[in-house]
Amino acid sequence: MALSHGSRSQIIAAKLCGIPSLMISDYEFSQFISPTWLILPEIVSKESIKLDKRRIFKYPGIKEDVYVPTFSPDPSILEELGIDGKDLIIAIRPPATEAHYFNPESEVLFNAVMDYFGQKEDVRMILLPRNRNQEISIKKNWPELISKHRVIIPDHVIDGLNLIWHSDFVISGGGTMNREAAALGVPVYSIFRGKIGAVDRYLSDNGKLTLLESAEDIDKKISTLKRVPAQRVMIHSNRTLNSIVGTIISLMDGRRNQGKRIQ
Repeated sequence: MALSHGSRSQIIAAKLCGIPSLMISDYEFSQFISPTWLILPEIVSKESIKLDKRRIFKYPGIKEDVYVPTFSPDPSILEELGIDGKDLIIAIRPPATEAHYFNPESEVLFNAVMDYFGQKEDVRMILLPRNRNQEISIKKNWPELISKHRVIIPDHVIDGLNLIWHSDFVISGGGTMNREAAALGVPVYSIFRGKIGAVDRYLSDNGKLTLLESAEDIDKKISTLKRVPAQRVMIHSNRTLNSIVGTIISLMDGRRNQGKRIQ
């Protein structure tokens, strides 16, 4: 079996190799070749997916519930990034400009966010570009903010959950980082302007995610208060993980039994 979370290329490879594919996904508007089976969050409707409903399985919660419950904060990240913690800290993820679901409005919002907070002296923006070209573009557009250390682009991989936890809030054009913040209880504002999926809609309706729809929303909807991170309690809930693993094992057992009957 070929197993992935949202890998369209793996489905193609599996078909070429003649083996079944199982894809886990949490965004119903992704374009992909139909896998053999699909696993979705319970809040995503089966009717929104063009696949035989008998081949679609569900899991409780969101995918971030698999790993966020065991997260443990490490405050050394602030020193690592050269931040004293007195300024407002914003973790920012630019939109995926090369993705098939990209809407140019997301980039307009990202630019507006950079210009808006770039005018504030007491702000530190930690930017996580998606690729080298995007990093070059950001450095070209906001060189003064970078030189003043008000925009910080880490030169090495850092723990994303830890960055989110030690930020006052998150602004992101990417689904996973938004949902990680929501799962951690950190204020998060989405500049994603593609089709809003069921998971983000659910988080928005429950006050865990704020959708920004225009440049005016930056001033109207974003709270710029300093956040005092509470002592995180280790939850160790395996409900989501156990459900996903249980489905995988069940499907594998079914394939084995089918093979035995053929023999």
